[in-house]
Amino acid sequence: MTTDPRWVAIRRALHQIPEPGFEEVETQRFLLDQIARMPQDRLEVATWRTGILVRVRGTGRRAGSAAEKPRVIGYRADMDGLPIAEETSYPFRSRHPGYMHACGHDLHMTIALAVLDHFARHPVPDDVLVVFQPAEEGPGGALPMLESEAFRRWQPDLMLALHIAPEYPVGTIATRPGILFANTSELFIDLIGQGGHAAYPHRANDMVVAGAHLVTQLQSIVARNVDPLDSAVVTIGKLTGGTKQNIIAERARLEGTIRTLSRESMQRVKARIEALVRGIEEGFQCRAEIDYGANYMQVYNHEDLTREFMAFVRERQAAELVECREAMTGEDFGYFLAEIPGFMFWLGVDTPYGLHHAKLEPSEDAIGVAVRVVTEYITWKSAR
Repeated sequence: MTTDPRWVAIRRALHQIPEPGFEEVETQRFLLDQIARMPQDRLEVATWRTGILVRVRGTGRRAGSAAEKPRVIGYRADMDGLPIAEETSYPFRSRHPGYMHACGHDLHMTIALAVLDHFARHPVPDDVLVVFQPAEEGPGGALPMLESEAFRRWQPDLMLALHIAPEYPVGTIATRPGILFANTSELFIDLIGQGGHAAYPHRANDMVVAGAHLVTQLQSIVARNVDPLDSAVVTIGKLTGGTKQNIIAERARLEGTIRTLSRESMQRVKARIEALVRGIEEGFQCRAEIDYGANYMQVYNHEDLTREFMAFVRERQAAELVECREAMTGEDFGYFLAEIPGFMFWLGVDTPYGLHHAKLEPSEDAIGVAVRVVTEYITWKSAR
C-alpha cells in the first residue's frame, strides 16, 4: 500500500528536526502548523510543555445506542529524537547535529497527524483524542503527561499506540495480549576512591580496577539470581574512569540498563545490584552512589481489547497479523495502559537496521498501512 505524498513530505520534514526530550520546540511548532491547516470546526487543541493534545469532537450517539454518551478514544505518538549522529543515505538528513530520529518517532508523528486529519474530516460518534507526547526516550514524558490537568480533562476511555518494527515487512502488524514490552530502568553507578601516581598504587585506591570487578560481578545477576523461566537483562553499555595512563583513577562510572518481564524481577535485580555494590565498597574501601534514572513500566496490553483488535485486523484483512513474543524493549506508553484500557502494536517497516541505529531507514509505505488500520479500527470501534 503506497502512502499519500503529503504524508511522505511531512515525515521527511519531521525527520530533519529531531530534538531531545522536553526540548521539542521546533517539532511542536511544526505540528501545530500542520494541525492549523485541518478543518477546525470539531477540533480543540491544548499544549502541555512541548507536547500537544487534540480532541476531535464526535457526532454523538443516537438515543437507545449501547452507549448514549460519547466515549473518548485515544491515540498516542511520541515526539523526541535520539543523540545519534545520522549515517543514512537520505537527502533529507537531520539538520540538528548529533541528533536523529533513529527510533521512528518521525513516522509515529506523521501517522498521528494523518489519523487526526481523517477524523477532522470524517468524525465518528465518539470523541477522538490524538496525543503527541514528548520525552519518550528520556527522561519520560508519559507519566507526567498522564497526571497533567490538560490530559485529565480529556482522558480517554481506551487508548492505543504503535511502534515501528524494522524486522517485519511492510503490511505486517504484530502484537499480543498481555505483556508486550519490558519493565526498564536506567542504571548509573559512581565509584569514588583515592587517585594517585601510577608508580605508587599502594598509596591510592584504583576505581578502574573496582569498576572492572563490578562489571564482571553484575553479569552474575541474571545467570544466578533470576528464575530461568523468567527473563531479565543487565547491560553495562559504558564504563569510564581516569584521566591519563599514568594516573590512578579516583573515580569510575558505570552506565547501563535493566530490563525485566515482571516487576518482581526488577525489584530482585535492583536488590542484588545494591548488595554487589556494597561489597565493592567494602572490598575496595571506596564510596559508591547508585542512580536508577528513568524507570519505565511494562507495556501490558489489555487482553480483551487486544484480542478484539487482532480479530478485526484478520477479518478486515487490513494487514498481515502476527501474534508476536514479548520484547525487552522499553516504552513509557505502559504508564497510560496502567490506568486506561488499551494496547500497543508493532508496525512492520522492513529495514535491515534496528531501532536506535544510525542507518535506520524505515519504509514510508508503512505510513499508509498504519493510517488505514488505525482509522478503520477507531471508526469500527466507535460504531459499536
